[in-house]
Amino acid sequence: MQPASARSRYAEMVVDGENGRILVARNVDARKYPASLTKIMTLYMVFEALDNGKLRLEQSLKASRRAAGQPASKLGLRRGETITVRQAILALVTKSANDVATVVAEAIGGTEFKFALLMTRRARDLGMSRTTFRNASGLPNRRQLSTARDMARLALAIRRDFPRHFDYFSKMSFTYRGKTYRNHNNLVGSVQGVDGIKTGYIRASGFNLVASASRDEGRLVGVLFGGRSAKSRDRRMRKLLSNGFVRLQRSDGKGLPNNYVRPRGRMDGFGHVPLPRQKPLRLAGPSNLGNLADKISSSKLIPHYGIAWSVQIGAFNHVASVQQHLRKLSGALPDLLSRAKVSIETIENNRTIFYRARVHGMNERQASELCRRIKSAKFDCLTVAPAEASLAAGIYHG
Repeated sequence: MQPASARSRYAEMVVDGENGRILVARNVDARKYPASLTKIMTLYMVFEALDNGKLRLEQSLKASRRAAGQPASKLGLRRGETITVRQAILALVTKSANDVATVVAEAIGGTEFKFALLMTRRARDLGMSRTTFRNASGLPNRRQLSTARDMARLALAIRRDFPRHFDYFSKMSFTYRGKTYRNHNNLVGSVQGVDGIKTGYIRASGFNLVASASRDEGRLVGVLFGGRSAKSRDRRMRKLLSNGFVRLQRSDGKGLPNNYVRPRGRMDGFGHVPLPRQKPLRLAGPSNLGNLADKISSSKLIPHYGIAWSVQIGAFNHVASVQQHLRKLSGALPDLLSRAKVSIETIENNRTIFYRARVHGMNERQASELCRRIKSAKFDCLTVAPAEASLAAGIYHG
């Protein structure tokens, strides 16, 4: 039986990774110390900086005296030493390096304190209403708090918003200057389907874990706070995921009544919040995509956007990148895209322009099936509910 101190910090949650349906929930809204789960948000901010051009993967970042002075777990960077952004990502994912967390925080925010304010602001944008960050690493701070529900939101959001970066979380090891560091997430490589994402521990928190797993039955996200040891935490998460996949296999569609965890969209156009800067650019002629445009214009699915679902198939910095992605997707799934209507939506935020591609004109079942087929072809996608589908189709007021 767990001692009272362990029970007071324990929480667990399992959600359907495709739609946010809650399958298991225990103490999920109690604020607790996230420890190094904090670095999931740090990595979210790094991925965002990569996508908006503030950072580059091969860019070198210099360690400050403050970064070099961070306690373990760390790489042992000395003041003035450099590390590339790519190396920093891998160090955060595997070694959970506190010195590296400070390095990237200072690169993005100027100071770690300012970066923590940016982290908290982004958390609010995502709907993490009970989370506050005070540093980039998760080192002890009595005001750095989160919940199992908020961490589930973050896990769903980071995969939704940065699908091409999410594979970093599945790396089993990282070699830096001749020394190899194994991923602290012991479930990666040992539990079928687990592809990330992060562990955490400080004395005040116990052993924490956020895990993502995908099998034929579907995708799950599990969150556990306050484990008594790394082994017992991992053992419990294995059981939670195993039971979750059994429930998905039953396909009864049932979870806890009316309970879902869904992250809100970011403010830069990859999610649900902003209105388009202009109406979507239609792929309606050969000047855009040639033969693909002809296929796209012959939609046979539900035409009434106001009541229809859509599928987001990507968000990019350049229209050319969207078109290239659509060509690849069309080549992989010509039978589906030949029946679809696609739009590119232009969104501007802080003078940065993004382009979001969506397939329109489906009911919920068709959207889910399309997304499943897209994922089976090794592409990423996200189903979008009718209200936002209408917005993306240019049917909005104001």
